[in-house]
Amino acid sequence: MRFLLVEDTAELARSVQDLLRLNGHAVDWAATLADAGDCLAAASYDLILLDIALPDGDGRRFLQDLRRAGQDMPVIMMTARSAVADRVDALDGGADDYLTKPFDLAELEARARAVLRRRGGAAQTVRGFADLTFDPLTATLTVAGEARELRNRELRLFEILLGAPERIFSKDQLCDRLFSFAETVTDNAIEVYVGRLRRKLEGSRARIETVRGLGYRLTGA
Repeated sequence: MRFLLVEDTAELARSVQDLLRLNGHAVDWAATLADAGDCLAAASYDLILLDIALPDGDGRRFLQDLRRAGQDMPVIMMTARSAVADRVDALDGGADDYLTKPFDLAELEARARAVLRRRGGAAQTVRGFADLTFDPLTATLTVAGEARELRNRELRLFEILLGAPERIFSKDQLCDRLFSFAETVTDNAIEVYVGRLRRKLEGSRARIETVRGLGYRLTGA
C-alpha cells in the first residue's frame, strides 16, 4: 500500500514512516499542505494520514477541498485536539477515522488496516481465492493446507493483486503502489517481487499471469 503522511513534526513523521516501511508500505511525507497537494498531483494513494494544524493551513479544510474535488481515498485525521467537537468536525468533513495525539504506532497501523478493510467492503479479515486463503494480519498464505509466510513487499504486492483478481496491473501501476518518491527503484524491481510471490503460490490453482506488453494479473482459471 502507498500512504501519504501529512505531518509537520519531523520526529513523529520519521517514527510513522519507519513503522509503515518496516511492514512493506510505501510512505511519502509532506510537511505542509502545499507539499501534500504536489504529492497528490503526482501519485495515487491508498490512504492519507492527515494532521489538522499545519504551517500553511487547516487539514480539515484541505480534506473538505479534496472531497469536493471528488477525491475519495480514505483519510485518518491525526491531531492533539481531543474535544468531541473537533472529532465531529473532522468526521463530518469527510474523515474516515480520527486519532488523538499522542498515540501508539501499533494503534495507528491497526486503524489504517480497519479503514482500508471497510473501504474495500471486506467484512472479514481472512480472504479466499481459488484454492488458497490469505490472512493479512499474520501475513500468511495457505495453499492446500500448507501455510506460507509472505514478507513485506511480497505481502503488499499480493494484497494489490488479490484486491482485483483478473485485473491487469502495469509495472508502473504496481511501482506507484509499492514504492515512495524517496525510494530508488530499479527497472526489474517488480519482476523480482513477482517472481518471489510466484514461488509462494506454487501448488495452487491461483497464479500470477504475465500479460505481454501490459503487465500482470492474478488469475485462478
